[in-house]
Amino acid sequence: MNFNYKIITVLSFAFLAMIMLPSCDKFEDLNTNPNEPTSVTPDVVLPGAIRQSVNASTNASYLVGNVAAQLAAKTLRLEVDAYTWNAFPNYWEQWYESLIDVKTVEDMAIESGNEALQGATIVLRSWIFQNLTNAYGNVPYSEATAGSDLNFTPVYDNQQSIYEGLLADLTKAESLLASGNGSIDGDILLNGEVANWRKFANSLKLRLLMYAGDRISNVASEFESIVNSGVYISSNAENVALTYTGNAPNEFPVVPLKIGDFDAVAIGKTSRDILASYQDPRLMRFARPDNDDFTTFDSNQFSGDVNGSGSCDSLVGSRLGVQYYNYPGFTSASNLSLPMAQGIIMTYAEVEFLIAEAAAKGWILNDVETHYKAGIAASMEYHQVDLTPFAWTDFEDFYDNSGVAYSEVTDIWQQKWLALFFHGLEPYFEVRRWYAESGNSFDGIPFLEPACGNGNNDALPLRFLYPGEEELLNEENYKAAVDAIGGNSQNAPMWIVQ
Repeated sequence: MNFNYKIITVLSFAFLAMIMLPSCDKFEDLNTNPNEPTSVTPDVVLPGAIRQSVNASTNASYLVGNVAAQLAAKTLRLEVDAYTWNAFPNYWEQWYESLIDVKTVEDMAIESGNEALQGATIVLRSWIFQNLTNAYGNVPYSEATAGSDLNFTPVYDNQQSIYEGLLADLTKAESLLASGNGSIDGDILLNGEVANWRKFANSLKLRLLMYAGDRISNVASEFESIVNSGVYISSNAENVALTYTGNAPNEFPVVPLKIGDFDAVAIGKTSRDILASYQDPRLMRFARPDNDDFTTFDSNQFSGDVNGSGSCDSLVGSRLGVQYYNYPGFTSASNLSLPMAQGIIMTYAEVEFLIAEAAAKGWILNDVETHYKAGIAASMEYHQVDLTPFAWTDFEDFYDNSGVAYSEVTDIWQQKWLALFFHGLEPYFEVRRWYAESGNSFDGIPFLEPACGNGNNDALPLRFLYPGEEELLNEENYKAAVDAIGGNSQNAPMWIVQ
């Protein structure tokens, strides 16, 4: 059953208040159950907050992020492909629910003086809010977890102030994590490695700075300061990604789907054709050969589904790769000695592409091609590609002779787009950024075009709609937010795309 995040706020803080009251009354002493905990510790709450927020992001990538960016395509229920969007309320609810647990852990960290844990919760909270504001625009932020203060109708902060708050919070978090004080118990994301949380904080800040661009006056100096510090994700060993155990509730969210639900998403024709044209070995990771032959490569082994309305194609494409689903009777990830997919938040490849684009923009003096090339290599390493079926002797051979070698900034966009496969909503957020930088047009993105037969006049939707229950449960603030953006429309521009 889904609950509105404000109701969850009430219940969560009520529960915490009940379990933390001192048990000094004789009657309470007599009725204490020795088998039930009387207090909650951070290592109990933090795993749930991480798992729920990452699972929401992974589901969003499967059904929206990959599809809206044309990396994948739907074979039924075509609203995303056809640009007829709704509120996608599950993500709103799940991310706000996760924030309650994050706030609980942060309060415990502050009370105990655990600066490392406090810093980690700020970073996790910032990532969750980044998803919310990038998807919806103005959202409850400053008052979002104020249920303990009996505020159940939070205001919607404007996106500029949210970004300013997130950037400041990430700077604070990095400082707390650098203090060397405390530990991060219950961390199922980065295994309690404080240094990697510091790198996550700075890398996430690089992402936000790129989204904000010149809307922030000191964007170049802020970006340069982080790059010069060297404290950012610099190898695949430092990727921010949740590794699943393979058993419920800790398994990749797509794995439990019924076969029909898994077949509802196929590799997109756009990405399939580009990968095939380069003879890029990631094609065998993103999709399954139609003949289930993983020993040789022939582009005809793969088919792509056209993004758009049902009138545009036969709605058939190659199934997604072996790491995303155990398809009965066919080659599995274990057959190829591959792990099942992770719940990805941020990777080394993305950071290299961020640095490459910042260099291309003139924000920093780093060599563009060095970081661009490193981004492609990092993505291939992460996906554990096999170059042999594609007739490449090594990565250098692929880079020099496939056609991917750097020549202009849109090359960075294309390779980053491919590398963001199953990175939450980031594929869509980035395509939207490039679309906005191209004058709200696909003309400036040479590898993409509007979804076929779409219902939005060839315009890429700019946001998700606010969930309908917001109008019922937070009417005054909801109406103010809708008025601020000119209507609860998928085409209403938010600050970062204006």
